[in-house]
Amino acid sequence: MDHRLLQSLFDDVEPGPLTVSELNSDIRATLERRFSNVWVEGEITNFVSAASGHWYFSLSDNRSLIKAACFKGTNYRIRFKPFDGLQVRVRGQITTYERRGEYQLAVESLEPVGEGALTVAFEQIKAKLAKEGLFDQTVKRPIPRFPRRIGVVTSPTGAAIHDILSVLDRRARSVHIVLIPTLVQGELASGQIAGAIEAANEYCDGCRYDEKIDVLIVGRGGGSAEDLWAFNEEIVARAIRGSRIPVISAVGHEIDLTIADMAADLRAPTPSAAAEVVAQAEEEILTSLARSTERLLNIIEFRLLTVRSRLERSAFSPAISEFPARVNDLFDRVELLDSDLRDAVRASVRSAFDRLSEQSVRLAPIRLSARVARNANAYSLLDQRRLRVGAELTGNRSRKLENLMGRLDALSPLAVLTRGYSLTQKQGGEIVRNSHLTQVGELLKIRFAEGSVNAEVKEVLEV
Repeated sequence: MDHRLLQSLFDDVEPGPLTVSELNSDIRATLERRFSNVWVEGEITNFVSAASGHWYFSLSDNRSLIKAACFKGTNYRIRFKPFDGLQVRVRGQITTYERRGEYQLAVESLEPVGEGALTVAFEQIKAKLAKEGLFDQTVKRPIPRFPRRIGVVTSPTGAAIHDILSVLDRRARSVHIVLIPTLVQGELASGQIAGAIEAANEYCDGCRYDEKIDVLIVGRGGGSAEDLWAFNEEIVARAIRGSRIPVISAVGHEIDLTIADMAADLRAPTPSAAAEVVAQAEEEILTSLARSTERLLNIIEFRLLTVRSRLERSAFSPAISEFPARVNDLFDRVELLDSDLRDAVRASVRSAFDRLSEQSVRLAPIRLSARVARNANAYSLLDQRRLRVGAELTGNRSRKLENLMGRLDALSPLAVLTRGYSLTQKQGGEIVRNSHLTQVGELLKIRFAEGSVNAEVKEVLEV
């Protein structure tokens, strides 16, 4: 046995007394070895969040309680903030606070009993932001009916951007798309999403009117509650409400509801649905144009049929039976005009659609992707050039500094001493350059390259 308390039972000689600190230290070592990993379930009482960031509380049941501490380095990983009365399951280690001789549970993980930690955290954030008015309808901004430029805050490799591009390419080719890439999953995602929203606003503050982003789509495809959690973070909700650009939230599937959905100006069930919202007005215009064209052709056809019927009746009328040749001629002319008019209307409509298709192709997202790729390559070349020039500049300055240090060392008096010379000073620090400046019995200080000695003048010699 190596434990002093237990070893003392077998010692022939009675050991001396322990100090209080030694005793508490031994107790702590024993407890931490015996209860290094325990699970405890109970109700939180006396919860305190200290200014240091540590949490202190007690766990109790109907008959007993134990003090617990969850330190700052651990509690930042816990999604929710505990509160009195919450039933929890805790994993940790039994230890002691040696200064007071009190034992406690050092918490390593904590989760609610019967209700997931993410659900508790969601409700806490939701209640806090609702109290501040971030979800009020009065603060929500209208979505532009005819947006010309749409910003998409999402992963550049995720399913969401492909769904959005597919819908807009099919239903609103004249809409220009600006991708603001970001992580949408993981611990760093919430900060990047908020930063992307702020970056879009800063871009609009400094660009021309015709380059401004009219609406932002913020979202990602489906996933588990853990995957979607970045859109439940407080920082994302505040960034959405702080945006000067109207925001559409499009996170996951229709059954998924996030804090970002509640904070946004409009919630779309899916990224595809968000794209359909911004493309709806253009599609309505194209549909209306097609219906008007069809209605116009029907009216023209009806009018022509009416005229043809009248002419046919007139052709058989006794009053003009003597002019059959003239009627036939008029009939032929009407047929010709009918054909020419139909061709002209169709050509005009076809020309309008061709111009619209040409403009849509010019503004298609694939051209945007190519331009982004070119800019990324240019930026990479500039960054490599910056690193190369920085390295060269640092090397030149280092060589110059080494040269100056060598020159300084060569001029240093200490360098002379290393060659065997010495420096003689009087007690007041005055340097002795001539023997007649000293007197017999005077104390002098002689300094060498390494160390110094005190000497007494025994005799003054003239050179």
